[in-house]
Amino acid sequence: MKIIPLSEGKFTIDQSKVFVPFDALKDNLQLRMPGSLLVEIQPFVVITSKDILLLDTGLGFKRDGVLQLHQNLMDAGINPSEVTKVLISHLHKDHAGGTGIVREGSEKRLSFPGATYYVQRKELAFAFEKGFPSFNTQELECLRNQSQVILLDGNGVIDGYIHYEITGAHSLYHQVFRIKENEETIFFGGDEAPQLQQMKHRFVAKYDFDGRKAMELRQKWWELGEKERWSFLFYHDVKNPVWKF
Repeated sequence: MKIIPLSEGKFTIDQSKVFVPFDALKDNLQLRMPGSLLVEIQPFVVITSKDILLLDTGLGFKRDGVLQLHQNLMDAGINPSEVTKVLISHLHKDHAGGTGIVREGSEKRLSFPGATYYVQRKELAFAFEKGFPSFNTQELECLRNQSQVILLDGNGVIDGYIHYEITGAHSLYHQVFRIKENEETIFFGGDEAPQLQQMKHRFVAKYDFDGRKAMELRQKWWELGEKERWSFLFYHDVKNPVWKF
């Protein structure tokens, strides 16, 4: 399998939940709001023998009028129309902002009309119940009542090799993915396994729905990943997008 990180850049985020671009060459983290976190925003493409998979969809920002996610795909040599499946860990705006796109003269539509989207049913319902600022429901409207959106219930397997598990530690209905092909396993933990250092150290994050559960899950995944030689994808790591045992 081939892994391609699709970095949208570095950002700081504070209690306002606004993502502010951060340039390490000229910006000073100490001058940002107290408590600001420095994070990467980084969807991933995984190319398998069956699919071109997209894992999460970024912030949904545009660059020169083009969805940045689309441009990043094209820069990697992939036409957005070639994406076959979109796997979404959860629907917070930094992970699902690129789910839809506005076409001139029409309503918002899915940004990958040729792909099948996989979202937890309860996560979608909760997003509309909870709303702003964690969820941008205008961006998510295009996930409703669409034939190419598969609403998942709990745990299962897609096409015999994409395993999904609802874990509910970062957010109530958060899910993680294990992609298994030819004795290789790629693990994507979304915001429950967002950075390498959090896997190596016991750390309870205040921004998690259940911080202790998230910490325990990270420890379990890291130990199993080391034993089975997994590749980890870290959505928010500013230095280590991929870690392979």
